[in-house]
Amino acid sequence: MIPAAHASRQPAPADPPSPPAALQPSGWQQALRQAVREPAELLQLLGLESVALQVSSQAAAQFPLRVPRGFIARMRHGDAHDPLLRQVLPLDAELRVLPGFGRDAVGDAAARSATGVIQKYDGRALLVATGSCAIHCRYCFRRHFPYGEETAARDHWAQAIARIGADDTIDEVILSGGDPLSLSTPKLAELTDALVTVPHLKRLRIHSRLPLVLPERVDAALLQWLSALPWPVTVVVHANHANEFDARVDAALAALRGAGALLLNQAVLLRGVNDSVQALADLSTRGLAAGVLPYYLHQLDRVQGVAHFEVDDATALALHAQLAARLSGYLVPRLVREIPGDTGKRAL
Repeated sequence: MIPAAHASRQPAPADPPSPPAALQPSGWQQALRQAVREPAELLQLLGLESVALQVSSQAAAQFPLRVPRGFIARMRHGDAHDPLLRQVLPLDAELRVLPGFGRDAVGDAAARSATGVIQKYDGRALLVATGSCAIHCRYCFRRHFPYGEETAARDHWAQAIARIGADDTIDEVILSGGDPLSLSTPKLAELTDALVTVPHLKRLRIHSRLPLVLPERVDAALLQWLSALPWPVTVVVHANHANEFDARVDAALAALRGAGALLLNQAVLLRGVNDSVQALADLSTRGLAAGVLPYYLHQLDRVQGVAHFEVDDATALALHAQLAARLSGYLVPRLVREIPGDTGKRAL
């Protein structure tokens, strides 16, 4: 049963908002099943079959390609350097093993407090809700994460809920993964029905790329679930480039706001994707036009296989300073790095 709205929740519509008509024709699970999984098909759809891109079947075998067709539709046809394509195409560069790049770049293993529960910072617990994602980003910091053993959904969330309930300093739960919105809505409701029994929980945060890469996920059932939650809810989406937004994404984000969610964006600074002042400025302003405030701009987590995306700190700081000089303060995300063992994100 979905819990009734609580008085502490920010005002929400009396009736659950309906998704825009643009989001209704096909189910999100069908769209997910139809995602492209073969590099050759992706290149064929973009007219790039004859372009030498150093595509790696070995890299794809280690970390499979997965990209929804709607996201592919936003890529520039015939452009081998498209910033959306670069985020998903497996390349030979991923196979290089370099010093300083490991399998657990952010210290998840050391911060584990129960199955699928990661506690790095005071007052917050992160639940690895699922290992599934709608898109496989090549720079993913959890590309080597042992999801088979470390998913909070095991045993109907029992161990995770027990851990959170036993620690009354935890007042915020963060749903992460994988991508929590790749779970079915009944499964999400099962989790929040359990969380509502924790009296010291005051806020819920959901980190998800699905509203950007698979906007069909924002359907009537999800909106009903979201609008009935008893806590203030923040949805942190993940867009790295302005071209990730389109009319369907805008509609999905508007529906999430209509259900009472605060929307923030976190991005990763990526070489060849958004490592220019223009790209970062466009990302912030396009996101704001869709109702999303910039939150974090992450320096790359140094996980094995992603070194070709790295932007050095001096360049990152210069870009951030130029961005701050160009945009209003609320449009400038915080430039941060995650350091294992730190008590919070470290500002550069």
